[in-house]
Amino acid sequence: MIYFALLFSFFKIGCFAFGGAYGAIPLIRDEVLSHNWLTDEMLSYIIAVSESSPGPIMVNLATYIGTIQGGILGAVIATFAVVLPSFIIILLITILLKTALQNQYVQAVIRGLKPCIIGIVLATGIYMTLNNCFGIISAITISLQSIIITIALVVSMFGYKKLKNRKLSPIMLIIIAAFLGIGIYSI
Repeated sequence: MIYFALLFSFFKIGCFAFGGAYGAIPLIRDEVLSHNWLTDEMLSYIIAVSESSPGPIMVNLATYIGTIQGGILGAVIATFAVVLPSFIIILLITILLKTALQNQYVQAVIRGLKPCIIGIVLATGIYMTLNNCFGIISAITISLQSIIITIALVVSMFGYKKLKNRKLSPIMLIIIAAFLGIGIYSI
């Protein structure tokens, strides 16, 4: 039955596909050609479509091949099978990591890394803000639009915190920035 073949083949691909999706393409090619599901030329076209579609290539390939071979149910089975090994591995790592996080030495490392991460994120934010507002890398130019958007975002962030006593969601900041960008740069 095609569904069992899809399940077994894509589970096997998910288990042994090291090095990312491009490392999985030879495995997928071997499976697809050995089952005579597609011709080599058709598979090449599907690989091209998978690369240009949003999402992981391996998942896209599994979905497309599953759809061609078994319809919607085939797509669901192939997609589920190709991601199942990664899900199981992450689940096992999470279980092991949970016990490791209780270790005092691991806690000390995490406490030491927090300021570094905060510093890296802050430095990146400052660099991007200064570069976009004042053009630090190239000749110094002032972008009034970028300054207005930056000030509006800072005011929104701190104003919301002052009014609602909680932080403004990063998603809302992105949405506000998008609308400000559309409005200000289209003027």
